[in-house]
Amino acid sequence: MTQFTLYGPTISTYVRTVRMILAETNTPYDLKTVNIFSDRTPEYLAKNPFGKVPTLEMDGETLYETCAIVEYLDTVVGNRGFTPTGALGQARMRQIMAIVDSYLYGPAIGVITIQRLIVPSQGGQTDEAAVAAAVPKAKTALEAIEAIAPCTPYLLGEAITLADFYLMPVMLYLSKTPELKAATGQTPKLNDWWTLVSDRPSFKEVVA
Repeated sequence: MTQFTLYGPTISTYVRTVRMILAETNTPYDLKTVNIFSDRTPEYLAKNPFGKVPTLEMDGETLYETCAIVEYLDTVVGNRGFTPTGALGQARMRQIMAIVDSYLYGPAIGVITIQRLIVPSQGGQTDEAAVAAAVPKAKTALEAIEAIAPCTPYLLGEAITLADFYLMPVMLYLSKTPELKAATGQTPKLNDWWTLVSDRPSFKEVVA
């Protein structure tokens, strides 16, 4: 049986994405914390030269980049159950994942979440100008997903996919900020989707 070790902090959105797939498939794994607020150790950089999280180890092999990890896990423990069967559905799934990576994560997590939740918790002052500039970018990304996702009831139809797991942890952090309303004011389908998936047992387990 494959032994999985996942490296990363429990607060990371991308670590949570991977952990949800492991939880959904009842796959045992070891979780080893990586401090993302300090320099990476030489040992970790030997596993991931970019120092980002998560990194997955399995039977002597190391895999990093969340998009690669989740597709690997979907194949080896998920029986491809989290990937649409049709070509367009698969393309839409990867399109949404790319939107999260390239256009949503930066403003929603890198700016809004950091400035609203992390900076004040460490005694700092929120950069209101940075937050204000980030909101339209997050809004554009979410509206782009709204335009291509049927949300019936999951993003791409009746079955949950990797795209859902990608977006859920980002939405959780955004939902803890006052900026959620402005960012999702024009995304009624995503709002209904969020109400549904935020109650999913695997999600609750991972974010507890």
